[in-house]
Amino acid sequence: MDVLNQLILLAGVLFLVSILASTLSPRVGMPLLLVFLIIGMLAGQDGIGGIEFDDVESAYFLAALALAVILFDGGLRTDIHNFRVGLRPALSLATVGVVATSALCGAFAAWVLGIGWLEGLLIGAIVGSTDAAAVFSVLNMQGLALKTRVGATLEIESGLNDPMAIFLTILLVELMVSQESGFSWMMLTQFFWQMGAGAAIGIFGGRLLALGVGRLALSPGLYPLLALFGGISIFGAAAVLQASGFLAVYLAGLVVGNRVSKGLYNIQRFHDGIAWLAQISLFLMLGLLVSPVSLIGYASAALLVALFLIFVARPLAVWLCLLPFQFSWQEKLFIGWVGLRGAVPIVLAMFPWLAGFENWPFFFNIAFVMVLVSLVLQGWTVSPLARRLNLDVPTTSSRVQRVELGVPGQDHYEFVGYKLAHDSPALKLTSATLPLPGRASLLCVMRGGQPATLEAGDTFAEGDHVYLLATPLELDSLDKIFVGVAEPERLSAQAFFGEFVITPRAKLADLALLYSFEVPSDKASWSIARYIYSQYRYPVVGDRVKLGQVEFVVLEMRDNRLLKVSLKLHK
Repeated sequence: MDVLNQLILLAGVLFLVSILASTLSPRVGMPLLLVFLIIGMLAGQDGIGGIEFDDVESAYFLAALALAVILFDGGLRTDIHNFRVGLRPALSLATVGVVATSALCGAFAAWVLGIGWLEGLLIGAIVGSTDAAAVFSVLNMQGLALKTRVGATLEIESGLNDPMAIFLTILLVELMVSQESGFSWMMLTQFFWQMGAGAAIGIFGGRLLALGVGRLALSPGLYPLLALFGGISIFGAAAVLQASGFLAVYLAGLVVGNRVSKGLYNIQRFHDGIAWLAQISLFLMLGLLVSPVSLIGYASAALLVALFLIFVARPLAVWLCLLPFQFSWQEKLFIGWVGLRGAVPIVLAMFPWLAGFENWPFFFNIAFVMVLVSLVLQGWTVSPLARRLNLDVPTTSSRVQRVELGVPGQDHYEFVGYKLAHDSPALKLTSATLPLPGRASLLCVMRGGQPATLEAGDTFAEGDHVYLLATPLELDSLDKIFVGVAEPERLSAQAFFGEFVITPRAKLADLALLYSFEVPSDKASWSIARYIYSQYRYPVVGDRVKLGQVEFVVLEMRDNRLLKVSLKLHK
């Protein structure tokens, strides 16, 4: 009993330290995953904690479960419109990109490490997939918003590329075990089964789960649990049928997140905490599993392979995969740099152990060092590079407090609260002139910790807490009224989007007369929308198209329809 109590205390302390240490991330730019990994290593057998943990089989089981939870949460938060924008390039990166990266990195590893081609390619396959979840934890902690095309591509790639890396790793392990040197069509059939069946199970299971969340009458606290264990069941069902469970659970989350409306916020908020728990558990466990002393002997060789992966293999693969798509060189450069490695390569490095390889620590330690190099080198530079390449856009405002009153099967209203900052647009308004959208209604104003009664002519004051009743469709409009978003000077509304908002239907010839710029004769009758669509098949907010000394900036999109454009004048 004393041992169990000590384990409970130790686990609690490790999690507390990890959570408190996460406050370092926004201050120094350190990826949170690196924080958790370091804490696990410090608590391990070679660290100050001295905890011995070498149960690889249990580690693999828990890692697979944690990754399933993380991918399901990622799918829940992926907007279907962004999914459509980034699907094709992300799918190219998640298939051809992973193969190209693995092949290039594997060939270099075989040459540098002096090992066989199969062993080198196995190392390439292990580190072939990215972990964009780590990237977005850095971006979100620093309040950085990426252009939709770039952000959606990276986010979807992170959810789709794991199955290809897993397939390549298993394929190479089987070739090494069977001592075969050729490729069989059975392997290709197995791949298409994993991808096709995984996608079908994920979509069908997601629809069934969304139907259950929307129709079943349960206690409000059970809906998030229904979604969680439904997602895990979909992952398990796909795995039992030898399909890709990771692809299935990500697509299931995507379907649930975009088909469920009532009660979705409560589900997402619950899963946000569960996903953090999964990430902390995963990286603490992986840190405990490794011996830092044993890494020293592999450091120099793994460093060379990691640098080749970061500076050569990943950028070349990205350039190749994005050739058919309309990405600028800045966007390609950024996506190529954001090849952050995380938990998946470490988990894949356990496959040689599961196959009974005697030298499995070689693959595990090489992969672990490469993950550390990636987290340190790329993780610290993602946000500065995005700003340097002008790929960040003005962040959208967000409400301060949100409580969902409706549950599935009931009318959907939310209790929304705002604390007014010094730059809030609402400070210029009174309760009588407040332009509330739709069915939104003002409930209460708290001033100095006490309810305040505002007369018709009284204005709001800085520090006021304003509480309203509204529907989810009205939240964006309320954000614009109550929240003042501080942006860098170059990301202020006028500096970023331009001086004038114009209709996309305006003719280029008419604007040329008004603002005195040259228009090619064959485009004089074109509208702004047609001109922008001639440059971008799927334009996103922040896309820019120049015409002489003027620049058109996409201001608002909805379902791939151009709604607003701003005009920016250049001297």
